[in-house]
Amino acid sequence: MDYPAKIARHVAAIPRSGIRDFFELVQGREGIISLGVGEPDFVTPWHIREAAIYSLEKGQTTYTSNLGLLSLRKSIARYVGEFFGVAYDPAREVLVTVGVSEAIDLALRALLNPGDEVIFHEPCYVSYSPSIVLAHGRAVAVETSKADAFALKPENLAAAITPQARVLMLNFPTNPTGAVTSQEDLEGIAKLAIEHDLIVLTDEIYSELRYDGLPHVSIASLPGMRERTVLLHGFSKAFAMTGFRLGYACAPQPIIEAMMKIHQYSMLCAPIMSQNAALEALENGTPAMLAMRESYHQRRDFVVTRLNEIGLDCHTPGGAFYVFPDIRKTGLTSKDFAMGLLEKEAVAAVPGSAFGPSGEGFLRCCYATAFNDLRTAMDKIERFAQAL
Repeated sequence: MDYPAKIARHVAAIPRSGIRDFFELVQGREGIISLGVGEPDFVTPWHIREAAIYSLEKGQTTYTSNLGLLSLRKSIARYVGEFFGVAYDPAREVLVTVGVSEAIDLALRALLNPGDEVIFHEPCYVSYSPSIVLAHGRAVAVETSKADAFALKPENLAAAITPQARVLMLNFPTNPTGAVTSQEDLEGIAKLAIEHDLIVLTDEIYSELRYDGLPHVSIASLPGMRERTVLLHGFSKAFAMTGFRLGYACAPQPIIEAMMKIHQYSMLCAPIMSQNAALEALENGTPAMLAMRESYHQRRDFVVTRLNEIGLDCHTPGGAFYVFPDIRKTGLTSKDFAMGLLEKEAVAAVPGSAFGPSGEGFLRCCYATAFNDLRTAMDKIERFAQAL
């Protein structure tokens, strides 16, 4: 059997995740300090886990509405209204999904015709370009730079817009750089979206994790943007609920209806136990979230200071829990630096090239790791860098 010939061409052309390929090398090794997987090191707060347990004990093991539990959608609409400043109808404009990853896939498949262009900023999360290709769109990357702290500048976005552009994807704070965007730049981006009639998918999974006392601003809250924005959010990062696999999309009803049709024929609905846990997170999880954020803030400051002392120039990220130091002065590629660090010092971090060509020359380090491990990892990185 010629199996390669049986695989769909657009699927065969998609590369495997650079993150997962790298971390398959780590599996089974002992004594590794991981700065790689973008996952909170906190256990999901007990009261949230307890809500999932109670759901099972009460026999709540059935399907829910395709859109999700109405009680959860009401809580999401309240939370989004308070936190993002945008009002949505929980009955018609909120869809509960299996993580934000599913929400991205649903939105792209609902909005794209074959060949439509989707513009996104890079370095970016590894799934964006493949998700666009899987939805038969054309991925158009706009490079961001260290000089701009990896923020998307309106003038660079404008240069990438063509008549075939249909969707703009945003992710602030950004994985892998921790970048945020200014109110002025966000307004410039919104103006371009309106001028060129673009739909905006805004992945704001790290929105609670903003530092230095600065508030998060969603593009959906800007004048004229609610009607053309799909706001994507979830529970994995702020509430340490990665394994619950729960996200949501908020958008005008016709877009949610189109996304729901795909969702009902693929996932049907998100797990009811996870939905009940998410309801508890929204209703009572803010104190735990704020405590976790403060811990990340302290770790960010420590890691950025140490990396700059080592001589690996690192901007101070405004959000998320990643740093993106510049390793170009070592003369190594991102992959060679990461492999050398793993082999010689047993520290795992992700090559910047895993996040697109513009990530070459950088390294993604996740600081959602115990403080003692961060201290040890920074000492090991210093030793490795000095040896070079």
